[in-house]
Amino acid sequence: MRAVQVVRFGGPETLVAGRLPEPVAGAGQVVVEVAVADVLFLDTQLRGGWAEYFDVRPPYVPGSGVGGRVVAVGEGVDPGWTGRDVVTTVVGGAYAERAVAVAEGLVPVPDGLDTREAVALLQTGPAALRLADEARIAPGEWVLVTAAAGGLGSLLVQLAHAAGARVVAAARGERKLAFARELGADVTVDYSEPGWTEQVRRATGSGGPDVVFDGVGGEIGLASFGVTARGGRFFGYGAPSGGLTEVDREEARRREVDAHGIEQVQFSPEEIAKLAGQALAEAAAGRIRPVIGRTFPLERAADAHIALESREVLGKVLLLI
Repeated sequence: MRAVQVVRFGGPETLVAGRLPEPVAGAGQVVVEVAVADVLFLDTQLRGGWAEYFDVRPPYVPGSGVGGRVVAVGEGVDPGWTGRDVVTTVVGGAYAERAVAVAEGLVPVPDGLDTREAVALLQTGPAALRLADEARIAPGEWVLVTAAAGGLGSLLVQLAHAAGARVVAAARGERKLAFARELGADVTVDYSEPGWTEQVRRATGSGGPDVVFDGVGGEIGLASFGVTARGGRFFGYGAPSGGLTEVDREEARRREVDAHGIEQVQFSPEEIAKLAGQALAEAAAGRIRPVIGRTFPLERAADAHIALESREVLGKVLLLI
């Protein structure tokens, strides 16, 4: 089968297309004929060397989320899954024509949603639902979302707006800010410009936003924590800047800020399946809209990584297989 592997740690050029043996479903597993593979910013970081810390060594097939049709089932799996269109996280990588998945993690694609949209929600949807639920957003509260034009940030803008909050969307460049306003943001700020935190304070009042969703990390994440209102809730889950936001726990206690980290978006396969099912149902009902920014054929996986790393994509990047 066709597949793309990371042949060594490094830049996008280390993504090389080739052929690998056909996968076989073990007990409790299925084989999915992949139509769409999700591409995460994390994939680019792992390719650059982070995979070493996850005990992954080249060559390996990157990616973890796919959508497609079940073509084979292993021992102990209901044969009724065969021929069904599903989304799921996979075992052994997603950038391939076929992939192995655990049957318990399969999520049927509902009517009214196509596979691309479903894959766009597979991994960001569960995270957005969990974060919004844990934040307990109340009508009238101010919510700051950084990386607001990305796959997860765009969903959080929609969910906060739907909850009746007043949303401040922070991103880089007017194109992304205009996109965030289309999704329901009341105020937009460009965090590549000096003084952006003062803009947030002026918009939300001197107290700052009640809830902060930080999808960037690094200095922007620390600045976002700094403007969180006393008694507010801070969620730092993103690291495209190179590192997660390291909150000063003593300062958080002093300001009575309820601070959360990456653990909020780390799920078991069963949790992903449950929350993804809920996200797909919300999208099928028209209550949230997955945003697909760019698509690439499998052989152009390197271009997909370049697009993500350029920070110019609105929403999700997908591989079409």
